[in-house]
Amino acid sequence: MSISTEPQVIDHSQASQDYPLAAVPMDARKPIWSLAPLLMGFALTSTTLFAGGAIGPAFSFTNILWLVIIGNLLLGSYCAALGYIASKSGLSTVLMARFSFGNIGSRWVDFVMGFTQIGWYAVTNAFIADALTNLLGLPDAFKWVLMVFFTYAFCVTAYIGYTAMDWLSRIAVPAMLILIAISLFLGFRDAGDLLALEPTEPMSFGAGLAVVIGTFISGGTQATNWSRFANSGKNAIWSTFLAFTFINGLLVFAGAFCTLVYGSEDLIQAMAKQGILVGGLILLILNVWTTQDNTIYAFSVAGSNFFRTTKRHAFVLGGATFALVLALAGLYENIIPYLIFLGAVIPPVGGIIMADFWLKHRGHFPPLSAKLPAFNWAGVIAYVVGSATAYFSSQAGFGVGPINGIITAAVLYVVLSKLIPQRIHAMEP
Repeated sequence: MSISTEPQVIDHSQASQDYPLAAVPMDARKPIWSLAPLLMGFALTSTTLFAGGAIGPAFSFTNILWLVIIGNLLLGSYCAALGYIASKSGLSTVLMARFSFGNIGSRWVDFVMGFTQIGWYAVTNAFIADALTNLLGLPDAFKWVLMVFFTYAFCVTAYIGYTAMDWLSRIAVPAMLILIAISLFLGFRDAGDLLALEPTEPMSFGAGLAVVIGTFISGGTQATNWSRFANSGKNAIWSTFLAFTFINGLLVFAGAFCTLVYGSEDLIQAMAKQGILVGGLILLILNVWTTQDNTIYAFSVAGSNFFRTTKRHAFVLGGATFALVLALAGLYENIIPYLIFLGAVIPPVGGIIMADFWLKHRGHFPPLSAKLPAFNWAGVIAYVVGSATAYFSSQAGFGVGPINGIITAAVLYVVLSKLIPQRIHAMEP
């Protein structure tokens, strides 16, 4: 088996870049009141509203509540499990993938995660430019100006790093939750008897569950970029669980609720109808900002690992510029189906990492300086089979595609690891 080596990295030399190629040292770890708002800001994304809009017309109000509770409990549990591993190891998903995919094999994980994030960065910037142009009645020419402005404005906090994203989230998350609460209160006033509303576009409960879980499971797989900063495993679990169960669930519910009451999953449009357009605009900008800076940050971490460089800042600016080209050229409209496909095949990575950490390495990863194989074929094969399972089971409507992929990949990895042994050696002093 071919062996690939990486130079040993001194942790503190990467402090200004947020440790893109090293474990986060304990003296740089953060408490729950720092980590939780940051992860909540990441989960407060407008795309989740559209998932709620998809299930809104398909279920009774009672069944919507059950879908939101069950789906987000499953999603939050998966993300919290990865968050715990990140806090124990201090590593991001792309760094942990080196052990389960190999030094060269892990670069596929860098690519699929990085490209997905940069694609969504382009799509979302185009979305907010279009939304603001329509809401404010601006000429179409302003759309391109807004795209350029928001492309670079939203990446400022990601460029600075964890500290700036932390403070933005501490301010933005409470403000957003207050605005959402006001809108939902007004919505219940306008709704009448919600229990009397009948579904108009029936959907199976399993399909609805797949929609709820699939909204942000690819993002949850990359939440380790921040949970690796947790100062304890318990804080990582609670911060991640709150973000991906409570916050994601709240937005799914809000999208479904707005569709039932106002005929559209767009919470901002609903707030305009409620007479609180200014609040809607504030919510829109904060909502997108706290997700977009996390998105471009994730791209920079994946890019740093792909090229094995600590220059994370360069990937923030370079990725934002590439996203701007996609947005201005209109190419973002054609890459959404591809991004959805990539999002479907990301979760098996998380299943393999969990199996690798708990069952193969018994809760302790080797040091990053260890000699690793160029390819860990157990991980590569398990990933291909798990991704195929996730994709085709989703197409067939069999179960919940991402969950199917996670379980398949994890089980197959454990079996193949015994059949295809991987040798890891410590670097000689």
